[in-house]
Amino acid sequence: MSNKKLGLNTICTHVGELKDEQFKGAVSPMYLSSSYEFLDVEIKRYPRYFNTPNQEYLSKKIAALEHTEAAMIFGSGMAAISTMFLAFLKHGDHLVVQNTLYGGTVNFIKEEFPKYGIEYTFTNGYKAEDFEDAIKSNTKLIHIETPSNPLMTITDIKAIANLGKSKSIYTSIDNTFASPINQNPIDLGIDMVMHSATKYFGGHSDICAGAVASSEEVIERIWNVGKNLGGNLSDMTVWMLERSMKTLGLRVKAQTKNAFKMAKWLEKHAKISKVYYPGLKSHPDYKLAKSQMNGFGAMMSFELIGELDAYKFQKNLKLIKSSMSLAGVESTVISPHLTSHALLTQEERDAIGISDQLIRFSVGIENTKDLKADIEQAISHISN
Repeated sequence: MSNKKLGLNTICTHVGELKDEQFKGAVSPMYLSSSYEFLDVEIKRYPRYFNTPNQEYLSKKIAALEHTEAAMIFGSGMAAISTMFLAFLKHGDHLVVQNTLYGGTVNFIKEEFPKYGIEYTFTNGYKAEDFEDAIKSNTKLIHIETPSNPLMTITDIKAIANLGKSKSIYTSIDNTFASPINQNPIDLGIDMVMHSATKYFGGHSDICAGAVASSEEVIERIWNVGKNLGGNLSDMTVWMLERSMKTLGLRVKAQTKNAFKMAKWLEKHAKISKVYYPGLKSHPDYKLAKSQMNGFGAMMSFELIGELDAYKFQKNLKLIKSSMSLAGVESTVISPHLTSHALLTQEERDAIGISDQLIRFSVGIENTKDLKADIEQAISHISN
């Protein structure tokens, strides 16, 4: 049966599973070998070549979810995006990149690109015209992130894809915050989709991984660089990730539903000065988000009013965890200026709106009444 005819949860559960032909087990067997037959076999398997059985089949699940021909999995989201960048950028080339995105990506570009002689321009905004203004004669790639980390800005995916095609420039997107459950950029014309699979793909805060999905031709190009950089994922973790992704649709839809309820509640709270969530009609890009997303996601940020200490607020939460990562089944918060954007200077953070009062909120699957009660008691504790 064609993957295109399968329902979302069926894809999550069954596509990319390995059949246990020997014992007929219900779950995929795990192949931990680092050495495979070389003579008289069609596929020369080796872990660093991203083609062990578990690696190969999990990639099929990711490709099916993102509506692409092929995919690759990596040891982390940064391994995925750095390999993707280096597959399409060389000495003398130029990258146009969105100015509001994950701090680790920003740091990689600023720290590593000068060593390779790769030029880059961060856009002044996140509208299509901002990207067009930044294009040069040597631009080879445009990279976006939407919703962005941590301010949930929304970039017009179709407009960027069309811009890239009109200039013969490849386009890529970090789709981590939306996940393929809430957004499929390939359907809107983007060339490459990457994920920090540590987040929603894993979903249980016990996996570190990354992924890129695209056409077979593009993935072949990324593979040629990836096998040299060696950012592959261990088969133990691959197996855990495949198991976790079986519930991806169920988890993300439940988290998205919770996030919408929490965003509306926080927006009305007297101690919250601003809420960043694309599902709110007050969000400047609400209509755009609605047009290109299947759901508004489970990530948001909010700012405490000035007299409240963000650090003390997090310390007083009892149920919601303060965590470096996000997208697990448990709700977490963190201060972006201390974590995802800590490598940026104060001036750089101020320029893109990352204040010390900003709290990034990853909404889990708990009952929202319990999440509200936890936030309420934390605020009350530091308000007295």
